[in-house]
Amino acid sequence: MAITSANQLELLQTAEAVAREKMIDPNLVVEAMEESLARAAKSRYGAEMDIRVAIDRKTGRATFTRVRTVVEDDMVENYQAELNVKDAKQYMADPQIGDEITEEVPPVEMGRIAAQSAKQVILQKVREAERDRQYEEFKDRAGTIINGIVKREEYGNVIVDIGRGEGILRRNDKIGRESYRPNDRVRCYIKDVRREVRGPQIFLSRTDPQFMAELFKMEVPEIYDGIIEIKAVARDPGSRAKIAVISYDNSIDPVGACVGMRGSRVQAVVNELQGEKIDIIPWNEDMPTFLVNALQPAEVSKVVLDEEAERIEVVVPNEQLSLAIGRRGQNVRLASQLTGLDIDIMTEEDESKRRQAEFEERTKLFMDTLDLDEFFAQLLVSEGFTSLEEVAYVETDELLVIDGVDESTASELQARAKDYLDAQNRKALEAARALGVEDSLVAFEGLTPQMIQALAEDGVKTLEDFATCADWELAGGWTTVEGERVKDDGVLEPFDVSLEEAQAMVMTARIQLGWVDPAELESDEAEDDEAAEEAEA
Repeated sequence: MAITSANQLELLQTAEAVAREKMIDPNLVVEAMEESLARAAKSRYGAEMDIRVAIDRKTGRATFTRVRTVVEDDMVENYQAELNVKDAKQYMADPQIGDEITEEVPPVEMGRIAAQSAKQVILQKVREAERDRQYEEFKDRAGTIINGIVKREEYGNVIVDIGRGEGILRRNDKIGRESYRPNDRVRCYIKDVRREVRGPQIFLSRTDPQFMAELFKMEVPEIYDGIIEIKAVARDPGSRAKIAVISYDNSIDPVGACVGMRGSRVQAVVNELQGEKIDIIPWNEDMPTFLVNALQPAEVSKVVLDEEAERIEVVVPNEQLSLAIGRRGQNVRLASQLTGLDIDIMTEEDESKRRQAEFEERTKLFMDTLDLDEFFAQLLVSEGFTSLEEVAYVETDELLVIDGVDESTASELQARAKDYLDAQNRKALEAARALGVEDSLVAFEGLTPQMIQALAEDGVKTLEDFATCADWELAGGWTTVEGERVKDDGVLEPFDVSLEEAQAMVMTARIQLGWVDPAELESDEAEDDEAAEEAEA
């Protein structure tokens, strides 16, 4: 193929046709043609030459030029593409380093191999432009719903035609019992759009919780308008789901609005999700109240929240246990996903047994340590006393409210409790010193003898050792490992030392040792406060 006037116009026509077909910029196709022609020219004139081709966007005329760059006299390496200043003076009056000298060369005749190579270059460039166009179009549509047509199935994954591209609905993103045939229409959620080696990949999903949220947004105008907000979604795809909603307009019932007249709105979502049962739950900022709603239809008798551990204990009537747990634990699992808390469910009977066991344990503690009879020890427990420290250091008036306790009896009780605690403290200190604990740690304010013994048994024997401890090593905490929360036991956790208390003690130890300057610490805190105030403003 020769680039002559006979086919100059044909170049532009071909570029226009390809651009329309692939829905890309015609200039990209022309640039690909220029590169392919330049490659063909290099094969004719020599690969070391810098041959460039420019196609006129109006006439289609292809101009072939040879380009040589001016370099320093002793830096010429490629005589076909470079020349020194002296030789460059033949072409220009005052050549400078870096100047380019161009001269037109005759068009080339493209043989079969060159034409095939040019075709491959054009196809590659067009394919890259098409991928860029597809990525740019879909990258901002992640998190939305799209309609498509099933093209084929590959190893359980469904390839979906979504207009100007293809999406992949992977096996684990399909609702369990769904099957598709070519040309079936399907509605999916665009889960992610990523650039990959083989081009942009558009990942679709029908199991993602946000797919259901987007369906409700389509069916419920109040959600679309922002009057009702979806706060949380939990799904067991194809089986059951829970969705928590809140209304910012007191005149609108969020649950009723999502259900619709005679259930029309929620039924439209249910039909799209292949009959998935949906519980619509009112959101509440009070987590225990929200959990009671989330466990519907089960009734809850009592809720105990442990915010630090992000766990919640739920007590239900005996006959409600199976309903609260659900088939294969489905109901409690969805409620846990919805609230973001680990949930322990027990019956009223189990809780009663546990309370009885705790009552007996505390009664025995007071009987053994204070030399009391069972009746008197039970009186103490019934009044809410749980430890010897409470008995020893509580105000005397609080002991006098117990039936049969006068001032002398109260004083005797406190004296016995203090004597026992003092004996325990001496014993703990002796054990700690036997393990090699230094006086610097014993004298540290805030640590009891039992804490010092526990630290010594864990290898912390000096104030320096203590200052190097992390707060979670002392108070304990939680770590997420492979998506599951794992408990980290702290050395001082049995003594109810909080994370904040552990942080304060470690920092005090570092200040006493001179590792931290209190003035710098106060300055950092002031800067943090200022930054927080600016952020709020």
